[in-house]
Amino acid sequence: MCGIFAYSGPKSNAPETVFEGLKSLEYRGYDSWGVVTQPGESSLQPKSLVVKKRIGKIGTNNINELPSSHIAIGHTRWATHGKVTELNAHPHLSCDGKIAIVHNGIIENFVKLQADLRASGHKFVSETDSEVIAHLLEEERKTSDLPTALRNVFSKLKGLNAVIAMELNSDTLVATTNGSPLVIGIAKGEIYMASDPSALLPYTTEVIFLEDGVIAIWSENMLRFASTKTGKKLEPTSQQITWKAQSAEKGAFAHFMLKEMHEQAAIIRSIAKKAESNSNFDYKKLADRIKKARHCYLVGCGSSWFIARIAQYVFAKIGVLITPIVGSEFLEAAPALSKDDFLIVLSQSGETMDSIKPVKLAKKSGTGIGALVNVPGSSISRLADITLLIEAGPEKAVATTKAFTATLMHLLLVVKAMDEKLFSKLDFNKVAYGVERALSTAKTTQLDRLAKKFQNDEHLFCLGRGVSFPVAQEAALKVKEVSYLHAEGLAGGELKHGPLALITEGTPCVVLAPNDETYADAISGAMEMKARGGFIIGISPQTHQVFDEFIAVDDLGLGTIFLELAVVQYFGYALAIAKGLDPDMPRNLAKSVTVG
Repeated sequence: MCGIFAYSGPKSNAPETVFEGLKSLEYRGYDSWGVVTQPGESSLQPKSLVVKKRIGKIGTNNINELPSSHIAIGHTRWATHGKVTELNAHPHLSCDGKIAIVHNGIIENFVKLQADLRASGHKFVSETDSEVIAHLLEEERKTSDLPTALRNVFSKLKGLNAVIAMELNSDTLVATTNGSPLVIGIAKGEIYMASDPSALLPYTTEVIFLEDGVIAIWSENMLRFASTKTGKKLEPTSQQITWKAQSAEKGAFAHFMLKEMHEQAAIIRSIAKKAESNSNFDYKKLADRIKKARHCYLVGCGSSWFIARIAQYVFAKIGVLITPIVGSEFLEAAPALSKDDFLIVLSQSGETMDSIKPVKLAKKSGTGIGALVNVPGSSISRLADITLLIEAGPEKAVATTKAFTATLMHLLLVVKAMDEKLFSKLDFNKVAYGVERALSTAKTTQLDRLAKKFQNDEHLFCLGRGVSFPVAQEAALKVKEVSYLHAEGLAGGELKHGPLALITEGTPCVVLAPNDETYADAISGAMEMKARGGFIIGISPQTHQVFDEFIAVDDLGLGTIFLELAVVQYFGYALAIAKGLDPDMPRNLAKSVTVG
């Protein structure tokens, strides 16, 4: 959830380097931020590390007052323990100010650890669980070097955590993890550490994804690795990140969300082209495992859950039963898994804790695991038997757009590998062009006008039938995430079973009406809402008199869902802009949910 970044090397602007790294990680948490570094050379007898912390987004802040240094660590916080205050912001220091840590995760036994430390005379300045690590290190450091101290401390922590530590008058960095992402970036004579590989792109593309139970030690310009438990030397293999630095920048766009929406057409074309040549993607492997499985489950959280639900409808069209289960409910909802079952997990980050838990259960049960993730080397990709990298490129906006589209497209291509007939009329190049038309100036101007009309409304309803039902749910989620307007995605046939009670005069109602077997029922639902005073926004290849506002999309059969998605994504964005909100960083949310 939080973002952590560290640097040690020959550059004397380490604080600035870390500060810039935090900016690129801010989507992981933006309640507060902080950077710690060594005291300046002018300090005659430096006694403490120097810290700067602030509440809120980084924005136009700077770190000019921090001294030049060759080492620094930083953190951007998404609060879990303790209120949003400067005292609760990271980095945290030991009592003597000689050790600093940044932490991502939750320490489940911190109350007892804190009580023991207080009894030993340690004084705490924050309400966080994280601060106990700094004090525990201070105790261990009395008899051990910093790497050994961190190993000993980590053995006392319960929960899923990642930690980076540094100390006064040293260029040493130590880091370890258990279930929380941490990536080591390697460059000549210097080291970078971050929660996400995209933050490392301006500096290096050679990385090592730190495995659970491994400690990374950078000291005297040497990088080494060891087992956190035993201290035994390890030699993990580095890999190259193929993402380009500019793909993680906004460029000429006002927001990442807008940029990422407009990248979708190119992504569709790229995936289609590679699929034709079978380059990098092996859909047949996943298809074969699905065919052979006694039962197949699709797992996801948030938007990935709605992708799973769309896929359920598409697989059903070829007679394949797949059960989608939301990740956070899997352990309670799923029956006992066996080696004859198959689990497919969907996660943009590959680090979603509520999706990792089902994967680990499947691993214990001998169940086969497939994964569709965007981040190479992520935890889920390493745990899976078969991994499809969706290759959407870095996605920075908290609300997913292009990763949703890329994941869905890959799943459709898995279905195609099982039954070509369903896709005989589906032309992905036409889909890409249709997405571009759906995001054309004419369409976005229309949606901007509607957003201004409804920006002060309390409720919005999205109606869909068949495969468009989960698209309607995703539409509602987008509106909720970025505009804070309460929205619900409804199945067309469920209106009369309760939701109609909420429709009043002028209530905005988005109706998805593709030109398929569900069209008549979608129009019927629109009429029901219209009769109660609803303002009907129809998204469809063909107009109808029931629509108060008609947003035309191309008629592309199953491919129409991609055009529906583009329109509703932009509508959520337009509502946020109309209300003066930042769509990239909605309140209380973070991009990568690494706590359960």
